[in-house]
Amino acid sequence: MLAVPRVTGAPVLNALRRPYSNVAPTTKLFIDGKFQESQATQWIDLHNPATNEVVTRVPQSTKAEMDAAVQSAKNAFQSWKHSTVLTRQQLMLKLQAVIRRDIKKLAANITLEQGKTLADAEGDVMRGLQVVEHTCAAGSLLLGETLQNIAKDMDCTSYKLPLGVTAGICPFNFPAMIPLWMFPMALVTGNASIIKPSERDPGATMLIMELLNEVGCPPGLVNVIHGSRDAVNFICENPDIKAISFVGSDQAGKYIYEKGCANGKRVQSNMGAKNHAVVLPDANKEATIDQLCGAAFGAAGQRCMAISVAVLVGEAQNWIPDIVARAKKLNVSAGHEPGTDVGPVISPAAKQRILKLVESGIKEGAKCPLDGRNITVAKYPNGNFVGPTILTDVKPSYECYKEEIFGPVLSIVSADTLEQAIEIINANPYGNGTAIFTTNGSSARQFVNEIDVGQVGVNVPIPVPLPMFSFTGSRGSFWGDLHFYGKQGLNFYTQTKTVTSLWRKGQVVSKSSVSMPVHN
Repeated sequence: MLAVPRVTGAPVLNALRRPYSNVAPTTKLFIDGKFQESQATQWIDLHNPATNEVVTRVPQSTKAEMDAAVQSAKNAFQSWKHSTVLTRQQLMLKLQAVIRRDIKKLAANITLEQGKTLADAEGDVMRGLQVVEHTCAAGSLLLGETLQNIAKDMDCTSYKLPLGVTAGICPFNFPAMIPLWMFPMALVTGNASIIKPSERDPGATMLIMELLNEVGCPPGLVNVIHGSRDAVNFICENPDIKAISFVGSDQAGKYIYEKGCANGKRVQSNMGAKNHAVVLPDANKEATIDQLCGAAFGAAGQRCMAISVAVLVGEAQNWIPDIVARAKKLNVSAGHEPGTDVGPVISPAAKQRILKLVESGIKEGAKCPLDGRNITVAKYPNGNFVGPTILTDVKPSYECYKEEIFGPVLSIVSADTLEQAIEIINANPYGNGTAIFTTNGSSARQFVNEIDVGQVGVNVPIPVPLPMFSFTGSRGSFWGDLHFYGKQGLNFYTQTKTVTSLWRKGQVVSKSSVSMPVHN
């Protein structure tokens, strides 16, 4: 089995697991501040994507275990909801410090279980850490509103109050960042949290739970359950869970949104994407090609904000040979190997789906000047590797365009004008992210104003906002009313109580009034 790269001073992940039939350790639950062995009868084998050897076995949590997690969260919430803002802020200050200290350890586990390169895995942790750091400003973020003398002798004040027990359902592609989008925002607003990490790579979440214990997080404030469909249904149906945060696929996201809402819960659901980058011929050629390849092939294309379509406008269509030449230089290998640019995809099934969609594009008429389907990595012959692949002459009617490939595949579409490029993007059902590369401010401004996508980059290929703002994917990429982190995230995890007070000076009420009160 491929070992986790050693990190000095790092706690051993196996402390969170136990032997299973002398084959592989098993991942534990985290309930009431303790790592617990599951009594599950069904288990999911987690494979290292670079070798396909079993790393651990993940339990399908039992109903009793999931009930225990919710009860623990309910109990913790009863005192936490009365905690001071300073107490919550201090917890986040301590948490961000230990996460920063252990970035390399967390990254090593992500690479082992998910496959991405160590550098990319560190970025995964860092983007989650930034949300934790933002919550350290809780004293300012949670300010309410007050207006004195809104009417004669009348004052009005609003407060942000917690919801109760919340839940987060996480994807495989960002095993540290996405949980850190969820439970820190829930905790700093006074809630408790249930986290269900992806069954494909829960190790980063478990390590973060160890850090929560280290910094003195009250037991039960964050509990971790494992599983797949049954665990999702439990979260959607349990009446004590008041809100659900989800990041993942279309099918799961729509199901969770509809089922959660039907059970009276708040739901924020980040789903699929088809992100386009428009390249104008006046763009800085070398810088644009570098950024395009990084955004298309980084993390083996397994990012919801990956650039999967390049729309080359006019003479920029002549850049295809240069894009191909740059992509050919990318090194494909296991994520922990020095110099690796593109690691394996998450599973053999994911690889087969990618290959199928590439083949469908070729059959429908696309050309394939760079074909990474048959790549071999001699040191890791059993890995789920797909090399950088480029499809050209792609039409919006092709299956490879309509589907989110979620692999290291860049489809190239041609357009004669910026207006035509905008039409192509706006006709796509998704609205997660897009970018334009140009040196013309007028073109950039036109693009920003006319494009119907929630997150727009100007010479920035992956425009994920920093946590002072919110992650604002739109249309088919997001269902819900309030987005992740930033001000919208705070509002998602809180309810507003408004208090209107009337203290008449020197007036005694002599009789009751039955008419609608009108204040002056």
